[in-house]
Amino acid sequence: MSIINSQVKPFKATAYHNGNFVQVSEADLKGKWSVVVFYPADFTFVCPTELGDLADYYDEFKKLGVEIYGVSTDTHFTHKAWHDTSDTIKKVNYPLVGDPTATLARNFDVLIEEEGLALRGTFVINPEGEIKLCEIHDNGIGRDASELLRKVQAAQYVASHPGEVCPAKWTPGAETLAPSLDLVGKI
Repeated sequence: MSIINSQVKPFKATAYHNGNFVQVSEADLKGKWSVVVFYPADFTFVCPTELGDLADYYDEFKKLGVEIYGVSTDTHFTHKAWHDTSDTIKKVNYPLVGDPTATLARNFDVLIEEEGLALRGTFVINPEGEIKLCEIHDNGIGRDASELLRKVQAAQYVASHPGEVCPAKWTPGAETLAPSLDLVGKI
């Protein structure tokens, strides 16, 4: 069964956010658009490049009413230590969620059981708590925040414009498509 259009499963976790430890649950992902980004581990190599890239685009996501949650199987204490020691991670102003029990990684089907680490999974969740985008990478392949931002914009557009879809490379303001019998074979 696909995770697309499914509800986020219940969870409770602790995150490091803006100098504090805060509780996060599935309820926090409702009522607004959310992006959950899983990464393998703190103090690694590709992970800080991705989290730093997301930090650079964080204000753009916030303008769209989107909250970002970075998640790894590290503890919230490890997230704080990484934030305190890495110039790149110091830029991160979104919650870094600790998942030491791997509950979230299992819920989103990104856990590498034998390693206790998560794959690079990206999930866009609508205000109703439904997963609208799922992208999972091998851990050697980094993600691009600008492309994720474009995909969130497309998901929000489709949600607010029933009957329209966004073609490849769509950006805000570009033409969309209205699927119909008249379009079959004409694109």
